[in-house]
Amino acid sequence: MDSYQFKYIFKQRLNFLLFLIIVIFIILIIKFFYLQIIQFNAYSSLAKNNSVKIIPIAPIRGQILDRNGEILAANKLIYTLELDPKRKPSLDKIKQQLSPIVKITKYDIKKYNKILSESHYSSTIPIKGNLSAVQVANFVSSQYKYPDITLKHKFSRAYPKQKSGAHFVGYINRINKSDIKRLKKLNNYESYRGLDHIGKTGIEYFYENKLHGTPGYKKIEVDANNNVLRIIETIPPKHGDDIYLNIDYKIQKVAETAFGNYKGAMIAMDPNNGEILAYVSKPSFNPNLFTNGIDENNWRRLNDSIHKPLVNRAISGLYPPGSTLKPFVALAALENNIRRPPFVIEDEGFYNMPNQSKTFSDWKKSGHGEVGIIKAIAVSCDTFFYGLGVELGIPKLNVVLRRFGFGSKTNIDLPNEKKGLVASAKWKKNKYNKKWYQGETAITAIGQGYTQTTPIQLALATSKLINPNIEIIPHLQKKDVLQNTELSSNIKRLASLNDNLDLIKKGMSLVTKEGGTAAFIGRTTEYNISAKTGTAQVFGLKKGQVYDEENLRDELKDHALIIAFAPSENPKIVIAIVVENGGHGGSTAGPIAKKVFDTYLNENN
Repeated sequence: MDSYQFKYIFKQRLNFLLFLIIVIFIILIIKFFYLQIIQFNAYSSLAKNNSVKIIPIAPIRGQILDRNGEILAANKLIYTLELDPKRKPSLDKIKQQLSPIVKITKYDIKKYNKILSESHYSSTIPIKGNLSAVQVANFVSSQYKYPDITLKHKFSRAYPKQKSGAHFVGYINRINKSDIKRLKKLNNYESYRGLDHIGKTGIEYFYENKLHGTPGYKKIEVDANNNVLRIIETIPPKHGDDIYLNIDYKIQKVAETAFGNYKGAMIAMDPNNGEILAYVSKPSFNPNLFTNGIDENNWRRLNDSIHKPLVNRAISGLYPPGSTLKPFVALAALENNIRRPPFVIEDEGFYNMPNQSKTFSDWKKSGHGEVGIIKAIAVSCDTFFYGLGVELGIPKLNVVLRRFGFGSKTNIDLPNEKKGLVASAKWKKNKYNKKWYQGETAITAIGQGYTQTTPIQLALATSKLINPNIEIIPHLQKKDVLQNTELSSNIKRLASLNDNLDLIKKGMSLVTKEGGTAAFIGRTTEYNISAKTGTAQVFGLKKGQVYDEENLRDELKDHALIIAFAPSENPKIVIAIVVENGGHGGSTAGPIAKKVFDTYLNENN
């Protein structure tokens, strides 16, 4: 190769190398521009986060107490062993390491993985909770052996009354994906930074915003090895507010004990302001099982039980009102100027439908003899109300029933309230595509058929008999200022005639006197009780079939109901009770009501 060729090849290679260097340099400039200009904010923030950490400080959840300061939901200090999932710990290794101190079960691991899959703000996840003092001491003494395990202390929710009042107190549980979705929709997700739990049911759910508080935070500077260099700033949390309820726990316990082993519900309420004094739903459950995640066995036991202990019967249980509806049916008749005294019928124990061969029987086969509207309420004469319902008609009846809150939510401060059902021809047509029959109006007038109500509705309706011109809203939370309001003038026209209300109240006062359906509960009292008992059918009898209570399975027996208030002259308390499969309102629900009346009135005299 001559010198000329060598120089030429060298020059070509040099040019290529120079070109390559220029290209690389341009790429570096572009990359530098991208990182320094385009991605400046992102990488600047990331760099800061690498050296500065924000550690949330969880607030202490507010307590729930009764009207006298009895604690219904509290917080207890617990110690937990927790893992940082970012370190990807080996659970088998952790289990082995901790074996001298505490046993890590399959359930603990399963629970850890579940929390991990649903965790949101938590930096660490518990692998073992509720450590004993001995377990804590043993761990601390050899903590250097467990670099991947953190001992934490925190406040855990506790329900000292256990099953008592569980349905209205409710419970908290870990925040899951559906909770996160709901919080984000409400633009409230950030207020749960550092929090693992949220109210799921009852007061815990309804007043969640007041109870959970506002998280604080600690801003710290750390080095590359995550060692704390200094605390930059500390903002303390705002702890949750305590919630005081109108519940009187002494009365609550009396009511729950009086129920015994029966299923059902009871509401005791002040008819003058809507304060809930006692609230029973049976059977109940232990809310402590849910606080840190319920295990499968307990969940299956509660959820699959034929007794449905998780159902809040006081606001979500739907029942035929039975004869407890009769005072309101009678009032509808009086308001429409139907069967006003001295009008009476001769009851022979049955009612013949007009222009039909169909006959409806009275609960008393021999009949009640001469019956007017007051006696009809006192002895619960079916025959009288069959005819009254037919004369009145379902549209006029429903107007009054709705005025007293049937078919509508009461707006009590609890979630998942049912609105019940006030049936009509239009409703039946839409539901079943069938016409409404006159016989259905007749049985509606005695509280059977399609009509469905809740115990809280019955309590409110009874309160409205006492105070018809005040809009009463049942409420559990204790309030300093009453929020009852006067009804609008167009609504006032119903049940506004004192004479009509006096007739209804007179009939109800005689229910607890001799000859009434709950006479025995009024015999030994120093005060007067006004009431209306009821029996609601669980299943319909076929033509010619006789109701044989003694030979029926318990779950097929009639429900027993009662609505009542006392003292009759100046009512201070209203009670509504449904005893599932209890048979007769007077003999089963009545004694429960009397025990509550005795306790409350003796306490408040």
